[in-house]
Amino acid sequence: LNPLFQAMESEVSAAFRSGEPEDILSRAFKLTVTREDICTLQPLGWLNDRIMNFYMGLLVERSKKEGYPAVYAFNTFFYAKLISTSHKGVKKWTKGVDIFEHDIILVPIHLRTHWTLLVVDLREKTIKYFDSLGQKGDHICKTILKYLEEESRERRNIELTASEWTLHSMGTQEIPQQNNGNDCGVFVCKFADFISRDKPIIFTPEHMPYFRRKMVWEIIHQQLL
Repeated sequence: LNPLFQAMESEVSAAFRSGEPEDILSRAFKLTVTREDICTLQPLGWLNDRIMNFYMGLLVERSKKEGYPAVYAFNTFFYAKLISTSHKGVKKWTKGVDIFEHDIILVPIHLRTHWTLLVVDLREKTIKYFDSLGQKGDHICKTILKYLEEESRERRNIELTASEWTLHSMGTQEIPQQNNGNDCGVFVCKFADFISRDKPIIFTPEHMPYFRRKMVWEIIHQQLL
């Protein structure tokens, strides 16, 4: 990691320290990222919705390349809207899109002061919950399965068979866990990064400072390294 880290260092430092908070550093996916947003990627920073959604956009864009699973990502406001309004409140969110044509669906979730990730693998018919604090999300998995059933019925007139699906909250021995109160957003982004490449999740908490700076470069340049 070191040569890449050194090459990015001056640009990342400038993004944190130069200019005004409202300076626009990147624009894509119908999102505008300011220096203030980028600064949430500083050590001990809490990633905001704009950074999370922009990074999910980068993952979706990468998935269009040959050799990658087809990825669809809901934005960070989806789950809160779903649980407050049920399927009818979010059915317009997929207007013109058949989510079932994808391989993987990413659902980043904000639980008041904590980021987690839910992943639907349509190839394997699995719904998995990833929490870097080790909390269970079985009820969240069930909520998303119900959403998928209603979405399939509404969009495709196809009934899903719930018994064919496997729902699982990832345990603390299955995925890395954060060792502070700030890195949950970075963990979610990196869980999504590895999963959307069909790669085993092999990073550790010690990678977080590097990942934060790498994400700054990727967001500014709108490409994943």
